[in-house]
Amino acid sequence: MYIVSEPKGLSEHHRHMLEAESSGLYPPAYIRFLQQYGEGTYRGWMNVQTPDTEVLRPFAEYGLWEHDQDSPITEQQIGECTAIGTTVDGDFLAVHPKVDGLLWLPRHAEQIQAIPLPSGEQEKEESYALILDGIYLRMYGRSQEESVYYEPWTGTREHLFLRMPPGAGQLALTELADLCRTDHPPDLFIENPYVCYLFYRELGGYIRLNLAGGQEVAIFYEQAAGQVSAKMKEWLLSKGCVLYS
Repeated sequence: MYIVSEPKGLSEHHRHMLEAESSGLYPPAYIRFLQQYGEGTYRGWMNVQTPDTEVLRPFAEYGLWEHDQDSPITEQQIGECTAIGTTVDGDFLAVHPKVDGLLWLPRHAEQIQAIPLPSGEQEKEESYALILDGIYLRMYGRSQEESVYYEPWTGTREHLFLRMPPGAGQLALTELADLCRTDHPPDLFIENPYVCYLFYRELGGYIRLNLAGGQEVAIFYEQAAGQVSAKMKEWLLSKGCVLYS
């Protein structure tokens, strides 16, 4: 798994919380993952977070989900759930002391789902990344084919937005991505019909090209990599990009 930037360790408070409450409530793989990599975003999809006992309490009164005999929890029990992750689309991943495994509370569906986890020794050996990949396959009916990466939340991330204006003689973003890979070979790149990511360890971040929109280019970098990001900005400007005003 490619780690985009230096992970930020858990606070003393969160370490003690996990140690005190880890007796069966949280998957061991989740605890190991947080201890090793800290909070962040997995494959641009799932925000892996420290336990949050408050965020779901108001949802017990919203009537967002149906609760029939197949529902793993009652509406009242929503307020007793602890969120351990959220997707970029607004779905919640949570645990409840009376439910084995995980709970999926979808943003755009009416049924809460229970997600079983491996038991015994297999659970201890399972990586949280594989668990998250399994959840993605279960919920979306397909696997993520691109390379695996994790973006820790460092608190020192900066960004810069540019665009490639349309017009005669201007590069398409796919051409710009190819040029960038040639002139500045990335440590990892991911490209699909919608977006291209070029990852650089010296940036502690990446260049993102919005292929679907055809214009937006963004640089995400750590504060300590300001000089490197400035060079990348000048290179992009030399290829026809302009800064967002």
